[in-house]
Amino acid sequence: MGELLRSWRQRRNISQLELSSGSAVSSRHLSFIETGRSKPSREMLVYLSEQLEIPLRDRNQLLLAAGYAPVYGEHQLDDEEMAPVRAALDRFLRAHEPFPAVVIDRCWNLVAANGPVELLTEGAAAELLAPPANALRLTLHPEGMAPRIANLAEWSGHLLQRLRRQAAVTGDAELEQLHDELADYPGVVADPVRVEHADADIVLPLRLRAGDGELAFFSTVSTFGTAVDVTLAELSIEAFYPADDATAAVLLRAAG
Repeated sequence: MGELLRSWRQRRNISQLELSSGSAVSSRHLSFIETGRSKPSREMLVYLSEQLEIPLRDRNQLLLAAGYAPVYGEHQLDDEEMAPVRAALDRFLRAHEPFPAVVIDRCWNLVAANGPVELLTEGAAAELLAPPANALRLTLHPEGMAPRIANLAEWSGHLLQRLRRQAAVTGDAELEQLHDELADYPGVVADPVRVEHADADIVLPLRLRAGDGELAFFSTVSTFGTAVDVTLAELSIEAFYPADDATAAVLLRAAG
């Protein structure tokens, strides 16, 4: 337990003194906890986890290592208790049409999507779309969306930067492996590309080739801010919006 706590503190680049100054524990006591000379209460571990912004899944692991029962539940999305969550996700996806939107889990696997997402994934290999489809793999794989992405270097650099940041925050080895896999794909750039954008570009758009033209999108990401369930805390919704009038017109026509 002490080693786990120390690893999270070091990952956050926080000293024992800095952590103790913002919590109800002295730096001496914190040192004893990390070296195993003192066992904290369950409440103290939960408090320290909150200060270090440790993901709920890893907070449970920390509690188990200390000999305590997990505090945070973990339900499957199809469990009865999650019915209000499923309903909320469905309402959001439907309400966002005719624009694309997806729900992804902590490893970027697609949990749900609305109909317009098919405009993004058109032409992708069937095996990349088969559940559990991984959104990043589907986007950057040479048999996925990558051949249609006009600004692949910029977009891949942006996505891999997000993935690296997420892997660093969560310490998730699976995300690190996914990053290494994606970075080896042809045309993919691991670091953000610095280019001069047009004056009209206030965000980095995803530019997709479509017929003789292009579709341009920007996206927003939403999470459940008050989640106390592991599964719910790890879900995020990425909603795509047209970055220009021409793209909006295509989406509206496709919706009939």
